[in-house]
This record gives sequence, C-alpha cells and structure tokens, in this order.
Amino acid sequence: MAKIAQGAMYRGSVHDFPEFDANQDAEALYTAMKGFGSDKESILELITSRSNKQRQEICQNYKSLYGKDLIEDLKYELTGKFERLIVNLMRPLAYCDAKEIKDAISGVGTDEKCLIEILASRTNEQMHQLVAAYKDAYERDLESDIIGDTSGHFQKMLVVLLQGTRENDDVVSEDLVQQDVQDLYEAGELKWRTDEAQFIYILGNRSKQHLRLVFDEYLKTTGKPIEASIRGELSGDFEKLMLAVVKCIRSTPEYFAERLFKAMKGLGTRDNTLIRIMVSRSELDMLDIREIFRTKYEKSLYSMIKNDTSGEYKKALLKLCGGDDDAAGQFFPEAAQVAYQMWELSAVSRVELKGTVCAANDFNPDADAKALRKAMKGIGTDEATIIDIVTHRSNAQRQQIRQTFKSHFGRDLMADLKSEISGDLARLILGLMMPPAHYDAKQLKKAMEGAGTDEKTLIEILATRTNAEIRAINEAYKEDYHKSLENALSSDTSGHFRRILISLATGNREEGGENRDQAQEDAQVAAEILEIADTPSGDKTSLETRFMTVLCTRSYPHLRRVFQEFIKKTNYDIEHVIKKEMSGDVKDAFVAIVQSVKNKPLFFADKLYKSMKGAGTDEKTLTRVMVSRSEIDLLNIRREFIEKYDKSLHQAIEGDTSGDFMKALLALCGGED
Repeated sequence: MAKIAQGAMYRGSVHDFPEFDANQDAEALYTAMKGFGSDKESILELITSRSNKQRQEICQNYKSLYGKDLIEDLKYELTGKFERLIVNLMRPLAYCDAKEIKDAISGVGTDEKCLIEILASRTNEQMHQLVAAYKDAYERDLESDIIGDTSGHFQKMLVVLLQGTRENDDVVSEDLVQQDVQDLYEAGELKWRTDEAQFIYILGNRSKQHLRLVFDEYLKTTGKPIEASIRGELSGDFEKLMLAVVKCIRSTPEYFAERLFKAMKGLGTRDNTLIRIMVSRSELDMLDIREIFRTKYEKSLYSMIKNDTSGEYKKALLKLCGGDDDAAGQFFPEAAQVAYQMWELSAVSRVELKGTVCAANDFNPDADAKALRKAMKGIGTDEATIIDIVTHRSNAQRQQIRQTFKSHFGRDLMADLKSEISGDLARLILGLMMPPAHYDAKQLKKAMEGAGTDEKTLIEILATRTNAEIRAINEAYKEDYHKSLENALSSDTSGHFRRILISLATGNREEGGENRDQAQEDAQVAAEILEIADTPSGDKTSLETRFMTVLCTRSYPHLRRVFQEFIKKTNYDIEHVIKKEMSGDVKDAFVAIVQSVKNKPLFFADKLYKSMKGAGTDEKTLTRVMVSRSEIDLLNIRREFIEKYDKSLHQAIEGDTSGDFMKALLALCGGED
C-alpha cells in the first residue's frame, strides 16, 4: 500500500478584507449608485477587495438598510462585460456555477465547453453545493436538465461527475492501480470497439491520488500517455470531457491556466470563459494558476489580461488576478515557492528518452541496397521505396547500407540519391543518411557560410548536444572541412556570443551530480549579473565570465539545483529574468541552455512548433530537428508538443507540409498521438 501525503494552504488572490464592516460597505455601494450615473471605480474597488463570504453579508445588510436587492441595483447601474463580472462576484460560488450551467443548456444549442469546464473541475463538496443551488434557484433538478440536453457517453460521464462521489482516500492500493491500468488498456487499445463504460467508471470515480498513479503506470505499461489513448479511442465532446478530467486530475490549476490562455489568445476574447474562471478561482488557486501560466506561456496572466481587455472590466479582472508576476517586486513569494517545489519534484524524476526510429528487425543491408538501386534505376524514381527504407532503419544500419551499396554497385549511394531526389525531400533523406556528427558539422558549416551567420542554428546545436556528441562533431568538422570548429566560430562570431559558443564547443561540461554549496554560490552569481541581487559584489566583467562558466560548464543536475536556489534567493525564474535583462544573441544562447537543462524535449517541441507556425514553413529547422532527434527523444518531443499546443506533431506536419517530404516526416514522426 502506498500512502499519499496531503497538505494545503490558501492559494487564492482575494482574501477577507481586514476591519470589514458590512453596513459601511452597503452604504458606500448605495452612494456609488445614487443619483445620475454611477461611480464604477468605487464599486469595482470595493467588491474585488472583499471575499465572497463578506459580499454575501453586504447583500444582506443592503437589503436591511434600503429594502432593495443589491444585485438588481448593480444590474441596473452597470452594463456589458463589467456588469456580468461584478454580478457574478456577488453570487455565492455554487449559485454562480448554477447560473453558468443554466445559461449553457438554455435556448438553442448547448455550450458543451462550459459544462465540461465546471463538471470536470469541481470537488465532491462543490458538486453537492451546485446541485442544491440549482434546485433552489430554478426549482428544477440539474441531473434531469443535463440528461434532457445532452446524449450518449458524454451525457453518462456528466451524470457520473454530477453525483460528486469521487473517492477521497489518501491510501492507494497498488494492486488496484495495476488492475485499473489493465482494464483501461483492454477497454481501449486491445479492443476492436472501445469499452467506454470502463473509462467512465474509472475516471469518474477513482480518487485523484489513485488516478495519478494509474496514469504513471499506464505510461510505463503501454509506452503512451493516457491522453494519447483517449484521443485515439474516443471522439467528440466525450473525448474533450475525458481529456479535461485527466488534466484536472493531473493539475487543476494547469487546466485553468490553459483555459485562460486560450480565452485570450488570437483575435477576440472569450469573455464568458475569462469571467467564469477569474471569479470561480480567485479564492481557491489563483496564485498557482498565475505561476503555471507564467511558466508555461512565458508571460504573466496579469500582462495578458492587461493587453486583451479594457476599461473598468480590465481593472476589475486585474484586481482579481492579484499581481503581475513579470513586474519587478510584484512576484509573490508564495508563487515562487510553488515553482521551487515543482523543481524539487523534477530533480528526482527520471524520464526515459525514446526516439521514434530504432534498428529494424531482420535487417538485410544487401536487400536494402538492391531495393534502393532499383528505386533509382531507369526512368523516374520510386520515392516511396526510398522513404520507406531510409526512415525505418537506424543510422548505424544506414551506414551499412551505404557500404554495401558501394561494394555491390561501385557507386556512391549519397551521390545517386542527390541526382534522383531534390528539394526538401533531398535535404531530409541525405541528412538521415549521414552519421549524426557529420550531419551536425555540416549544419554548423552552412550556418557560417556566405554573407551573414545563422546564429539560431549555432545556438540550437551547441546548446543541446552532450559532451560525447560535441566531441564527435569537432572530429567530424575537422575531417570534413580541414579546419577546427573553434577557429570557424572565432572567425564568424564576436564578443560574448563567441565566448559562449566556443565554451560550449569544447564539450567539457561537468558530468557529475549537484553540489548544493556550489549551487548557492552559482545562484548568487546569476542574481548579481542579472542585477536582482540584494548585495552585488565584484566587478561586472568578472561576474559575466563566472556566469558564462556556470551555464556552459556545470552539469545538468547541478544547473537544475542552481535554478532552484535562484528561485529561493530571488523569487524569480532565471529564464524569465534572462529574457528581460539581456538582449541579442547572448540572451538567445543563455535561454536555449536554460530551456535545454529544464526540459530538452520541450525545447525541441517549441522549435518544431515555431518552424510550422504562421505563414510559410521553416523547412530547414523542421528537417534538422526531425533528423537529429529521431533516434534520441522524438517520442518525448511528440508528447511535449501535444501537451503544450493541444495538437499532435503528426497533425501539425500534415497540415503544414505536402507530398513526399510530408510522407517522410510523418514516417520519422512515428505515429499519431
């Protein structure tokens, strides 16, 4: 039996107002709405500074003093989004949820996203309060209304969630975890037709602690996250609901951070979603949502609200948000400590890196060489055969094919491929046929050729490769271009950027574990050079050299500890401070190193996303990442991609490329998540 430790502290952004006087507040609101026009500034300042419990007392006292309903008066005086926000704040949370659900199922059509958000995220107690509030407010049964407005497995899961009977045990049976993993696997992946009832029963009733262990064990057993199985086996609103349940089981604050980001990204704002979340989470977990938002989207929730809304509506939302995590001196220490705890967990977790391409079984280099020769012989080229063979062999096997091809036909396979295929497909296939170190050496050479330098490629390769890979690249560069990589970098770059690249290119990063005392010193150096230390010491030139040494030579485990100590010392995340305080190629290089240390697959997932985002495709970056990571961690990159961007890498490639180039990329991708 495994015991799950529990502990909780207040994580809301709105607190009880000190020296609260309900009578005085009722009088102030009456005065703000008296006469011609209304004092909206006073209304929003008062209401957003009181807890929900205090607001209910104000409502009661307002009625006692003036014989009027405060909410009705607010509705009369205010308009639009600001009115909706203020009125929602004045309702008890359960009644607010009840009103949202009533609106979602009233009239023509149903707002399934609203139903999913509320019913997938509420606790048992909140669910019971919601059902009671709905009955009290509308004299109707919530379950009956939901059954009348939804259908199928989507309806069944909503009804299960509505019961509020999720197990709350803090003791988890390891045997039951294994049984649930097996049942889910057999209900989905191993069954010709999915057994949705098993998914509903397990995900709708088991405790959060239990399900987190089930998800971990499912990944170990099947090689894919539970989300991938849900996407593959379920569909429509039912699929969306089950994914929301999984996200809330993993981290409810992260689920809401994602919902808030999507509510404000792109053209237009989904104000109903924005209002609903800001109201409902302001006294529950807004600090956690803020921290996750800032970490995940590289901007504060405060700044995004500020840029996406206006007027009193904006001011009220910002008050509920409670602070700007990007502004100097405004980053809450509590939020910093959440980040620190996340680092502590990541430091002890070990994720197995997996590529999508592995050595082919029953490999026969002789047969492959002959098949490739046949594919290129005569009029026309059989690209499908070339793609199939090259993308389904490991790099070591491809080298054997090259040798066999030369032995059999006295021809250079690379030269033949160059003459038969062209464009993006040629770059991809030829890249796959090269040994990894020689491929990276060639990419570095191209980045420094001709007019201008491709700094992004230099950074990407040198900031992410291991010592062994860097040393192999140095040897390959010398062999292929008769010049040392260090000399080439010295000739083509300058200043601090050159020093960083040359340091990385030595391949001398420490490979041991962490040293806590040294990590504290290194974190102090980082704080001083980034100008947020309380007591600067030493000249700036010396500090710059020490900071570069820390990021370029310390081991990954040690740097993770440095980043933790930096958060403890400053209440800031080092990546965000580098982005704010530095500029140009030096900033980009340091950010790449930090991101690689934190989560290398996520770094490459971001590179892939940006290469296919917007108008036009950056085929060179796309090719380089797919080639270089296919046997190392492309499976992990796929998982990070779908987790962050809510679509699979397979879908992104399919939507952004075409023809044989697309087919080859999809073969390397290895599957649809």
